[in-house]
Amino acid sequence: MSTLVMGVVNVTPDSFSDGGMWFAPEDAVSHGMKLVEQGADILDVGGESTRPGAERVSEEEELRRVIPVIRELTHDGARVSVDTMRASVAAQAIEAGASIVNDVSGGLADPDMARAVASAGVPFVVMHWRGHSQVMQDHASYGDVVADVCRELTERMSDLCARGVGREQLILDPGFGFAKLPEHNWSILAHLDALMALGQPVLIGTSRKTFLGTLGVAQGGVARPPAQRDAATAATTVIAGLAGVWGVRVHDVSSSVDALRVVEAMGETS
Repeated sequence: MSTLVMGVVNVTPDSFSDGGMWFAPEDAVSHGMKLVEQGADILDVGGESTRPGAERVSEEEELRRVIPVIRELTHDGARVSVDTMRASVAAQAIEAGASIVNDVSGGLADPDMARAVASAGVPFVVMHWRGHSQVMQDHASYGDVVADVCRELTERMSDLCARGVGREQLILDPGFGFAKLPEHNWSILAHLDALMALGQPVLIGTSRKTFLGTLGVAQGGVARPPAQRDAATAATTVIAGLAGVWGVRVHDVSSSVDALRVVEAMGETS
């Protein structure tokens, strides 16, 4: 399959989907290796929840959560990405074996991130971001969300390259659910070609997001819980695979692996 599957390993007590389930290092490692068995190409290990309203953890706590897990997963042969906004965490994660840095702030939260990524030379996921979790939904205002996101990602690329990051290192993420209302998410999903036209690999992270949980729910009703959004997530994986994206970041790996097999089978017969 040409589109990679990035499996989520949340080493947190408060992530929106599975907070606390894999908080103990041994549980996180076991879960990660199960995702590899199910077909994950990359494991994205994060120690800080970025759900709306989430409080930031200290650098020391984030390191305590992720470094032992990354070290053990890479020792067991997994390809690991570190999900962090801190340059110091990224650097120590790379020393522990991580080979990708996934920063939801696209390098904006920590001015040292560009230097750290440039020095390491690893792939860097640059997400569209307009502020930390407690305030991001206050900035969910766009003229044309697709054009605005593409423009702001292009500006981030220019700034990062000016700071020494190689353009070949950059992977773009439109930031589904981050400073986005449901209609913004749907518009971006419908126009992935605009993101692809920026000329960089693209990572899509729709997995279990709230806008999928409201499908089929009456206006004002309660969204389905995150664990009941995997079928909808797999449908977005098909859309992403047909668009030719670099990767999809998902909680339920097996359903997205199957979804991409469908896309691959269609390509073989066309």
